[in-house]
Amino acid sequence: MRIDASPDRDADAFRAGIAARFERLPLSRWHVTVRIVIGVVTFFEAFDQLLIAYAMPELRQEWHLTDGDATAVLTIGSLGMLIGALFSGRMADRIGRVKIIAICIGVSGLASLALALSPSPTPFMLLRFVQGLAIGGEVPVAATFISEITRSFKRGRFVLLYELVFPAGLTIGAVAAAWIVPALGWRWMYAVAAVPGLLCILVQRTVPESPRWLADRGRLREAEATMDLIEAKVAAATGAPLPPVTMDETPSTTSATSTSTSTSTSTSTRTAVPTIPTVPTVPATPAEAAATGVKGLFTGRYRRRTLVIGALWFTGYFVNYGITSWLPTIYGKQYGLSLSDALLYSTVTSVAGFFGCLLVALTVDLIGRRKVFAFFLGGAAALLIVLGALGAGTPVQVLVWTSLAAVCFFGSNICLYLYTPELYPTRMRALGCSVGGALNRLGVILGPVVVGAIYASGGQVSAVFVTLGGVALVGALAAAFFAEETTNRPLEEVSP
Repeated sequence: MRIDASPDRDADAFRAGIAARFERLPLSRWHVTVRIVIGVVTFFEAFDQLLIAYAMPELRQEWHLTDGDATAVLTIGSLGMLIGALFSGRMADRIGRVKIIAICIGVSGLASLALALSPSPTPFMLLRFVQGLAIGGEVPVAATFISEITRSFKRGRFVLLYELVFPAGLTIGAVAAAWIVPALGWRWMYAVAAVPGLLCILVQRTVPESPRWLADRGRLREAEATMDLIEAKVAAATGAPLPPVTMDETPSTTSATSTSTSTSTSTSTRTAVPTIPTVPTVPATPAEAAATGVKGLFTGRYRRRTLVIGALWFTGYFVNYGITSWLPTIYGKQYGLSLSDALLYSTVTSVAGFFGCLLVALTVDLIGRRKVFAFFLGGAAALLIVLGALGAGTPVQVLVWTSLAAVCFFGSNICLYLYTPELYPTRMRALGCSVGGALNRLGVILGPVVVGAIYASGGQVSAVFVTLGGVALVGALAAAFFAEETTNRPLEEVSP
């Protein structure tokens, strides 16, 4: 059946029409362009986030920081990210995805410039907190936006190839910092990181607001105009007519690929197109259909999803930052490596993590989201526990085993940026992502704190890795037994 998605129709039918129109759009140069613009923003947010770990050895010397001081400097930014994530989701559901993304990148750039000029630990920590608000706010909202402009078929591959910009930012940030810090000092590193703040202007001028969000907010004519614009750009990019928009009364996950494109929906352009369900596989209960806000995240089916996704965000990033934040310091203090060697070893682990992200991006639509979390977090747990059992006696041993583990926990963590937006309806999707991001930041805060506490108390380094392995195991079990599969299912089917 055809969809009349005109603004004069019922709002629910209109929103279904917007979803169906996205489903029939083949991936094109327009999608890639938007992915690149938002991706560049996310890339530099990741770059900014990692810099503190590589600046820390010099900061400790310049400002005579104790282990407790160093832990506070590391975690204050994460506290800002936690708060930023919580507030940005609610604001993005109210005023729009693109506005929040642009504001966050602008604030982050200004904070980086101010950090480069910081004279002492106190203003440095305050600015780290402000920058954390911006970074924590941008990342989950960007993930929400990219999911909303992508059709269900091979959504995992498309979204995660975009999300690779985050570990790429971490990796290139690590490489750049490993050269800039020893050669020029930590201030130059933050000065370079301030330049991308200008991207806030590019985002506002080139990226359209999410039609799904506009429709959900009742701004139907704007949604219609934006959708028309997107369809025209896709058609121009592919040079072929779009298939007709069709809907089927029976839910289906068979989003067959189509290479035809255009804004035309006439019968002369009939082509094999995705079949779009008008109702979810399991219809929403009245309470679920009315669910909004924080309370909505714990209503009906969304309660279990929120608990599972929270556990995955927390455990994955507890392990990630428990390791990566302290590796340069551990290499230097525990094994006596020079600053340049400590940074180089840490960089190898970050590069290994990037390849784990690439592996997941290329396979997630084949093996499914749930298996990615279970297998990759389980693998990280096994590798870290083995490292602890071996005693972590040499820096090379630590390098090899943490790098292998990074392939696993980086791969699992990047999948969360795909999985979380799939679990919630448009009306609270950004909020759901922001709550996941907040649990992420809680893990980012507590991971380095726990590692720092074990390390500062004179505990063996092997105990650090066993502890982190145990946390990863908890996440793997939560995914294996409680996570819901969403692969190749339209957003409106998964989350009514």
